[in-house]
Amino acid sequence: MPRLARPRAIFFDWHGTLADTFEAMYLAVEDMLPLLGELALAERIVPPGSGRVPEHEALIEHVRRSRGLPQHIKDERRISRTEIFEILFGGDEGAKHVAHEAFDRCYMQHFAEVHPFEPGVPAMLGKLRAAGLKTGMLTNRRRALFARELARVDGTGWQGLFDVVVCGDDVRRRKPAPDMVQRALEELGMAAGADVWFVGDSTTDTIAAKLAGVTAVYYNGAKWEAGYLVRIFPGEHRPDAIAGNFVALEALAIPVPRRTG
Repeated sequence: MPRLARPRAIFFDWHGTLADTFEAMYLAVEDMLPLLGELALAERIVPPGSGRVPEHEALIEHVRRSRGLPQHIKDERRISRTEIFEILFGGDEGAKHVAHEAFDRCYMQHFAEVHPFEPGVPAMLGKLRAAGLKTGMLTNRRRALFARELARVDGTGWQGLFDVVVCGDDVRRRKPAPDMVQRALEELGMAAGADVWFVGDSTTDTIAAKLAGVTAVYYNGAKWEAGYLVRIFPGEHRPDAIAGNFVALEALAIPVPRRTG
């Protein structure tokens, strides 16, 4: 973790960062992908050779051929539906919008338990707020779905831990567009700058942060190897820092004063 500007606000992604909803998410994606034909999305999958890395190219080809996810992706539990749609549809915002809407309908059938991605999340958020930082949640989830998950996570719910929440259906464009970051800043009456951090587990979060002009902190909860991270991030959208866990993030955001004398 390099030295960053002391934050006034920290925004977080939901799935894959603060919360683990992989099981329901992959079930919903598996329900949605066979619908690509009737949704008129099959012909909008990016052409061969469009993948940023060989792993993306293999995913594109597998979905085009089988209308499903490779088993290893479901087993590894590392990649989100937003990343999957980014890989499949690239810059086609219309196609991604249709895909997200179809996913939401499928996800309603699989919504279940929600667990913290790592222990101590509520305590960390509480410490950030006690230190005077604003906290925010930026999720591509539809608000109705996210509200249910927020109330259920950890068996008790995490309501009251965020100063601002922006969901996928609150803005015109989901991440990786900067709209959600900009909306959160507007609601807090804050300007974009290095003293606003956005912490997320995907390239879409990092790109949204960079486009919005705030500090991008990549949360490597999936424990990707360094070589893979170098390959998946476009040069101009590389994160400003990478955190492997929330202990490191908390220490960076709230430095302990040095003793003197």
